[in-house]
Parts: sequence; structure tokens; C-alpha cells
Amino acid sequence: MKLEGIHHVTCITADAPGNVEFYARLLGLRLVKKSVNQDDPTVYHLFYADEGGSAGADITFFEYPHARGGRAGAGMVHRVVWRVSSSHAIDFWERRLGDAGVTTARTDGQLLFSDPEGLDLEFAVVETTDAPLVAGHPDIPEDLALQGFDGVRAYTADPEHSRLLLEETLGFEHHATSCYKVRGERRGSWYCFDDAPAEPGIGGVGTVHHVAWSSLPDDHEAWQQAVARAGARPTPIIDRFYFKSIYFREPSGVLFEIATIGPGFATDEPFESLGQRLSLPPDFEHLRAQVEPLLTPLPNPRG
Repeated sequence: MKLEGIHHVTCITADAPGNVEFYARLLGLRLVKKSVNQDDPTVYHLFYADEGGSAGADITFFEYPHARGGRAGAGMVHRVVWRVSSSHAIDFWERRLGDAGVTTARTDGQLLFSDPEGLDLEFAVVETTDAPLVAGHPDIPEDLALQGFDGVRAYTADPEHSRLLLEETLGFEHHATSCYKVRGERRGSWYCFDDAPAEPGIGGVGTVHHVAWSSLPDDHEAWQQAVARAGARPTPIIDRFYFKSIYFREPSGVLFEIATIGPGFATDEPFESLGQRLSLPPDFEHLRAQVEPLLTPLPNPRG
């Protein structure tokens, strides 16, 4: 039983229209689902991914329009890393981001920058046998586009505190100082720790809410039981309609989710028009008339 790398990364925004502009139009991801936070259906849950809405390429956002600005600290993911294919892709993104007024910092095979609300992002040249998870975009050649997640970096005061759960329960392999890899049959990702800053973290706009790891559907109940045996106090399995989830905190404090691969985002709308209308799971459809007027109007990035 192995996790299939990162499933999705969920973050917080105060500006859904600006979020669509940045992630769909500038970074070229596809807005594959426009829904609501199922724990607070008065706010958006936006999902951006590759063309097929695949696990492994899916960055998501809750919109809280009046939320305070956040700051990553101990027990929080502070950087999201995507794969690109080559140094030519880094050249392309350095120009494209610079032309849009985004400040970047380039190192060997890496491009670092932040989104408009301060979330730290990185593009990295990665050689892998994993299938590239690419979204179509008229201004971004397919061979230069983002190819899915490579990993995430988190802050901790004591990386050893998390080792037992990561290795013995979740099947991560220690591969470098304070870094772990996890790989299933189809995909893999990594999870690395950095020394926490002195200032405590503040959850809010521009921060990561949680990172989700991919599970095969048939393994999901066994994962819940394994995490419970390890004393990490997982939630029961929660049916999110597009996937099923369990949540728990790993010992450094980062909120983890294990999410199933599927049923997927085309469960309730045609593949060709994913993300163009507000999609509500059946248990929430009766709230449409109440919640739709509360949500910020969004541009159609493929209009």
C-alpha cells in the first residue's frame, strides 16, 4: 500500500477574480471546478489543475474576501513546487512572469516567486518517468507548461519529530536531510522540512491550508485505520463527492489529507465545460439559491 504522491494543495485567497487571473490565465492551469467549501458553503472552493483535472496537478483555494494576511511558520507548508521539463521552460516562465510584473529569483534549474497574495511558489526542472500533467493554454506551448507537482516545503522546529509517522505509517522514504519521498505505481512526490522562522505562523491569505496525498480508492479505509493506530487521530472518511478524504496533523503540525483518486471532477458536469458553472455536490444543491448570491462573480478564463 503506497501513496501516489501529492493529490492536491489547498490554500487561502481573499480575491477570487485575481486568483483566477493569476493561476488560470498567467500560469496556464485549467479552472476545473468552481464549487464551495463543504465545511463552510458560503465561500468558494476553486480547483485548478491540468486539462483532465488530475490528482497531482490540483491547487485549490478557499476564498475569504475579508481575511487577514497570513504568514507561514512552524507547522505550515510554505512553498509549493511544480515540475517543468527543461531550462528552456525556465527561460519562458522567467520572461512571462517578468512581463506580468512578477519578481522572480532564478537558481540552477529553479525559478522562485510569489503569487499576488504572498504564497511562495517554485518551478523546478525535473527528470521523471511520471506522465506530465499539462493544461492547454493558447499562449503556453505544451512542452513548456507546468507538469504537475513535484513537492512541498514545510517549516518545523524539529524534523525528527515527524519521522516515525512519515516512514513507518505513511511509507515515505528518507532521501536527504529533512526530506522524504513517497511513490506509488504511477506517481511520486516529496515533502521537505526547513527550519522554522522565529515568528509564529499566522493562518490566512497567502498561506497553505493543507496538503493532500493520493490514495487508491480500495486502500482508503486501510489508510484511515493505519493513521489511527499510529495515534495521529484521523477524521472518519468524509465523502467530498469528487473524492473521499481523511484529515490529520502530522507531528510537526502540518495538516495532512489523504484523498482518493476519483471519482473526479467530471462526475457532475461535462468534461468540456469543467469549471464554468457553480458545481454543488448533491448534499449541497438545496443551498444554491442561498449561497450563489454570496459568491464573487468570476471571469471565465476560457471565455
